[in-house]
Amino acid sequence: MSALGKTEEGLLVRPHDARLLYVLAHGAGAGMRHHFLAQAADGFAGRGIATYRYEFPYMQAGKNRPDSPGVAEAAVRAAVLVAAHRAPELPLIAGGKSFGGRMTSQAQAHEPLPGVRGLVFLGFPLHAPGRPGTARAEHLTSVDVPMLFLQGTRDEFAQLDLLQGVVKGLGDRATLHLIEEGDHSFKVPKRTGKTEGDVMNELAETVQQWAARI
Repeated sequence: MSALGKTEEGLLVRPHDARLLYVLAHGAGAGMRHHFLAQAADGFAGRGIATYRYEFPYMQAGKNRPDSPGVAEAAVRAAVLVAAHRAPELPLIAGGKSFGGRMTSQAQAHEPLPGVRGLVFLGFPLHAPGRPGTARAEHLTSVDVPMLFLQGTRDEFAQLDLLQGVVKGLGDRATLHLIEEGDHSFKVPKRTGKTEGDVMNELAETVQQWAARI
């Protein structure tokens, strides 16, 4: 069995006008069918971006503890190969929600993912809540493709000034787009007047515009 295992039956959402395929990994606590990822896939589809969602081995096995970095990175690499096989004519980007995005970036830093033109992070987990630091971002200096950080300004997993410093240090390779008052799941207070759909549209539009430039 490959590192991806059963996730070779991952979820491909492909709009008729797809121009790009986003290999989209889940966060640490929820699998590929989580509401957020399902809504995100729909939002991306509306912008001509296909998505391929898959699950890490621990999630397939019903375990709570995430896989070791080596196992997770192998799953990322396998998913990219499956996605490329299922839609060989579409350019690839990769990344995902929180843990999934970080594992994708580590895989890319260790050995470039075949055909992947850029990475998109949906809430990069820079540090654990209440424990600010940037050690989790050190490997990003070895990533040689463009990176897009989509982050809520109230994200407890990424102190804003620290994240801004990381992005600045990466130079032209990195772009940061902030969701005002968004938390780690991009939920915003009612006082903002924004709905979940509004936020998803903003995320999808930002990815679309960024991808057109890479």
